[in-house]
Amino acid sequence: MSADLQTLPPRIAGPSAMGGDRRRFGYLSLTLAVTDFKLRFFGSVLGYLWQLMRPLLLFGVLFFVFTEFVRVGAGVAFYPVVLLTNIVLFTFFAEGTSAVSSLVDRENLIRKIQFPRLAVPVATVLTAAFNLALNLMVVLVFALASGVDVRWTWLELPFLIAALAILVVGIAMLLSSLYVRYRDVKPIWDVVLQVTFYATPILYAIETIHIEQKLRELMMINPLAAILEQVRHAVIDAGAPSAAEAAGGAARLLIPIALGVGIVVLGWVVFNRRAPELAEEL
Repeated sequence: MSADLQTLPPRIAGPSAMGGDRRRFGYLSLTLAVTDFKLRFFGSVLGYLWQLMRPLLLFGVLFFVFTEFVRVGAGVAFYPVVLLTNIVLFTFFAEGTSAVSSLVDRENLIRKIQFPRLAVPVATVLTAAFNLALNLMVVLVFALASGVDVRWTWLELPFLIAALAILVVGIAMLLSSLYVRYRDVKPIWDVVLQVTFYATPILYAIETIHIEQKLRELMMINPLAAILEQVRHAVIDAGAPSAAEAAGGAARLLIPIALGVGIVVLGWVVFNRRAPELAEEL
């Protein structure tokens, strides 16, 4: 028996997360994303309008409920614009992190072809980014029509979107690599998404919540909350509290920044470590 074991071929490791060729990794990620984006609307008469209708319908329902019944938006400047912007950004967050099952969904591809494994979840985030870019055009038109002034602070928006995208990629790397072995990750993340939606100032303005300052600052530990609050301050309403003000000071803002960086680093470490073994585990 020992002689037979000694004659077994050595274990062959699969490709790493980026495959050692960043240009090929970028090309494959973009190709997969473009293909997914085109296939999503293939054969559809309305095409992209279906993608736009989902956040708009959710916006319409929530706007009616929270202005006519609950009145959460009472006294909030440009509340319709704030609500629509938050919904569009959270939709990107949810769609990008749906990469949790991306590796399993492409099991046949991963088993047969040697390519950078990270291209799969990154492609899912890129597809969500395409949708975000189109949806933000609608938000821009809606904001200008609502009387939002164009200010130099709008220049912060690309950097805030980039920070959100990096956070989403970090979560996607972590969840997708863990889901291959632990299938409980997806339902757990679905619950986390629901909790995040209501625990983040999306439907309401952070300053209108009648809670203790300590609890409000605790809510702002969430990196997503910090990004959304800064988008509101920089793009929609200069009178709204900035992320630093809502967090209780610029020093406290370092907490969500550190948490976001930690998520990205952890996601990369876990994914890069598990990437060579993904084909065997699928």
